[in-house]
Amino acid sequence: MAEKISYKSVFFNPLSKDNPVVVQILGICSALAVTAKLEPAIVMGLSVIAVLAFSNVIISLIRNTIPTNIRIIVQLVVVAGLVVIVNQLLLAYAYDVSKQLSVFIGLIITNCILMGRLEAFAMSNRPWPSFLDGVGNGLGYTIILVIVAFFRELLGSGTLFGCQVMPQWLYNHGYENNGLMILPPMALIVVACIIWVQRSYNKDLQDK
Repeated sequence: MAEKISYKSVFFNPLSKDNPVVVQILGICSALAVTAKLEPAIVMGLSVIAVLAFSNVIISLIRNTIPTNIRIIVQLVVVAGLVVIVNQLLLAYAYDVSKQLSVFIGLIITNCILMGRLEAFAMSNRPWPSFLDGVGNGLGYTIILVIVAFFRELLGSGTLFGCQVMPQWLYNHGYENNGLMILPPMALIVVACIIWVQRSYNKDLQDK
């Protein structure tokens, strides 16, 4: 029973009280860069989930055979290989989104969340909990990207997934899209608002 509770916390804690973006403050750069629209934000999130989950499993499987002095290099090679696979799949099946994401798919290699979880968790745990940790942290990252992208695209462009959702009568009565919302600094402000809301409702985080 204790093991199941442990698995549950490993998976669910990163979604809220140990969220990698708004609690650990990791992966902020991509959160600013790919959240002007919902579609690329979701694709980026799914890509990070896949790379993080499978790199955690691979490193966990070979952790006892990795020499300590080259462990970071091995981790980078594993992540880089998975990123190449994800990038090729996106080019094959989601070319337009891949072009929108530009170099940021490749920069998953340098995402602090990945290296942090590989070093802090996968190197000292078995494959199954490592997989759960990877998926949980990837989902926690994706949730923040989706929230930020939702508000930035809605208020900045009046669209969601590229489709107009703001009614025309609003524009007829003087409403205008907020162009500031599609600029990277506004993503940081939205993330700051999420942090404020989360800490307001989670007393455990207020002393951190």
